[in-house]
Amino acid sequence: MRLSRIPLHYVWRNLFTRKLTTVLTAGGMALVVFVFATVLMLEAGLKQTLTATGLAENVVAIRKGSQTEIQSGLSRQEASIIESSAPIALNAMGRQLSSREAVVLISLQKKGGTCSKSDPPTPPCTNKPANIVVRGVGAQGLAIRPQAKLIEGRRFLPGSAEIMVGRAIADGFEGVQLGASLHFARRDWTVVGIFDAGKTGFNSEIWGDAEQMMQAFRRLNYSALVFQLRDTDAYASTQKKLEADQRLTAEYKRETQFYADQSKVMASFISILGSVLSAIFSVGAIIGAMITMYAAVANRTGEIGTLRALGYRRRSVMLAFLLEALFLALLGGVVGLILASFMQFFAVSTMNWQTFAELAFSFTLTPIIVLKSLLFALLMGMLGGFLPALRAARLQIVDALRAA
Repeated sequence: MRLSRIPLHYVWRNLFTRKLTTVLTAGGMALVVFVFATVLMLEAGLKQTLTATGLAENVVAIRKGSQTEIQSGLSRQEASIIESSAPIALNAMGRQLSSREAVVLISLQKKGGTCSKSDPPTPPCTNKPANIVVRGVGAQGLAIRPQAKLIEGRRFLPGSAEIMVGRAIADGFEGVQLGASLHFARRDWTVVGIFDAGKTGFNSEIWGDAEQMMQAFRRLNYSALVFQLRDTDAYASTQKKLEADQRLTAEYKRETQFYADQSKVMASFISILGSVLSAIFSVGAIIGAMITMYAAVANRTGEIGTLRALGYRRRSVMLAFLLEALFLALLGGVVGLILASFMQFFAVSTMNWQTFAELAFSFTLTPIIVLKSLLFALLMGMLGGFLPALRAARLQIVDALRAA
């Protein structure tokens, strides 16, 4: 009589008969899954931060061919034509919800350094400068970005040298506390408010009055025009109408798409680097699993012979050992994911290579990442367990019983 399948409890029980080997092998796989999941979380956090920065009802107009607002230039005349031609939403006072914006970069010192107070600082000095986005916004700039909530102080007054700083800037940089004075563009600017824009790129920016920024940085053109549509579904027709106007040289994107595009270069780099590291580390984990399973086959040669003598088919023996490797990998995958989930409590601050500005974002764990990580772990288990399982299935009954 041929028996069809070896019970699962036999397979599961064998993992705990070699506790130390199981722990070491599963631990190696857990570390690989941790690296794999962490990289995916980093990429997802970056994309989520920049995608969440925009709103679907907002449209960004920048000079055609520009990758970022910093590279763009939009004349006052062109901004006026767009505002008069587009179906822009109105506020309660009947004013258009649009913002002519000037975007520039300045350098600030990160917190946590040991620079001396001399000018210039004398070594050793570990304060690291970073590029920060300074955004001059129009009168309705705050109204079209409801995700930015004031948490300390007040809003800057139009026409003044007052600024607001994002929470990530306030937490991570020197000299930007409430009431502090920042010197850039040959002027002193007073920090009158701190805002929290949640998990968005605006948290890593400084905001002030657009016209004052234009004067201070000696700019003649705006960097961009951001406006809110009366009807979100009117985006396609509005874009077509504006692009057909021969007086205009701008291109138009939904704000969500505009900021999603800002993540492409950095996200691609993280993805490629993470894939290479995960591939390198996974080789070691697969070899470890293979060694473990070969040892299991060698130690249980007598058991294999007995199972075959009892009537279990070769494929049943092979499936049992393959399932044992998959259980081992799944155990490592779950542990690795649990470790990776704690990374959500940490934030990362790095330069966005698209804009060359500092950007703070968090690790983000999503259901897709959980699924990918577990599948990655099972793939390592499959590759590491296949050859040992095949060897177990090919053992002859007589030889296996004699070896026992």
